[in-house]
Amino acid sequence: MKRQLAILGSTGSIGTQALEVVSEHADLFEVYALTANNQVDLLINQARKFMPEVVVIANEQKYPELKEALEDLPIKVWAGSEAIAQVVQAEPIDMVLTAMVGYSGLKPTIAAIKAGKAIALANKETLVVAGELINSLATEHKVPILPVDSEHSAIFQCLACGYDNPLEKILLTASGGPFRTKTLDELAHVTKVQALKHPNWTMGAKITIDSASMMNKGFEMIEAKWLFGVSPDQIQVVVHPQSVIHSMIQFEDGAVIAQLGTPDMKLPIAYAFSFPKRMKSMAPRLDFSQYSTLTFEEPDMKRFRNLAFAFEAVGKGGNMPCILNAANEVVVASFLRDEIGFLQMSDIIEKTMERATFVAAPSYEDYVATDEEARRLTASMIK
Repeated sequence: MKRQLAILGSTGSIGTQALEVVSEHADLFEVYALTANNQVDLLINQARKFMPEVVVIANEQKYPELKEALEDLPIKVWAGSEAIAQVVQAEPIDMVLTAMVGYSGLKPTIAAIKAGKAIALANKETLVVAGELINSLATEHKVPILPVDSEHSAIFQCLACGYDNPLEKILLTASGGPFRTKTLDELAHVTKVQALKHPNWTMGAKITIDSASMMNKGFEMIEAKWLFGVSPDQIQVVVHPQSVIHSMIQFEDGAVIAQLGTPDMKLPIAYAFSFPKRMKSMAPRLDFSQYSTLTFEEPDMKRFRNLAFAFEAVGKGGNMPCILNAANEVVVASFLRDEIGFLQMSDIIEKTMERATFVAAPSYEDYVATDEEARRLTASMIK
């Protein structure tokens, strides 16, 4: 039987590439549900091609357009965030790919875990905001969480070679983004257009800005802590501009295992879909003759303070990573609207972390309240 997939965020970068994987392996996978936030035209095209049982548009104002466009097909059409949390619980679904952007991925991921669905996790904010809660629920419901981020997939693949030997350290690689060599003075004047030009990866706007500010790497550090059961001091961020080594692990005997490949997100997506097996791919192979030099350097946390904030937040624990995430989502949206400068994002995040209410042992309701409070504080500082 084909594996039934629910793809949350099907119109985004990860979602569209996931559907390419499904097309390449149509004998193995079938799409049961597709969800999107706003891109109704692309969602309509995807629905017509993959003929899912259900499609959901989060923006309820887009529902009439979606419903009318698909009325000639036997596809259920739903709308709203509650509908996304409901659709993942459908009995036929085997795996849920969470590729929604930001905090919005938390609620449907929780719903999918409680319904016993395997999770292919591409929404790092879920573990950043509520890692302890998510791990507890996954253990309770015996649900696997398979990483889709290229770095976490690399670590996961390396660990598979380790035969359960104790892990000493994770070496989390970072490209350094488009501003790796810029001074603080130069960073004060970079533009949105410059920030959206990542040197190696093609991603959505939000994650591209996070990469430029190195907040993305901070989030990945927090995600790695929860995925692999390590402490933050066991995670070393290594800037590797060529993005050939996607991440490494070091064992207690000093041996280092690395996963290498071309910058192609379809590999980690396919690995999560098919684990523990690997599927044949026609993707370009890594040509070492094209890489005469691979370089590595320490990240500069004085220029890229967001990475330092992430270590600070996970060190304090509780709801502090949730505060960090909410503030970041607000400032990135503001930067993309040309309302604040690049360095101002970090200034405002720092102030929000100082002012928001700290909760040492948060419940799900605390996370919801924290997210709302932090967004309100951040927005007020921008105004």
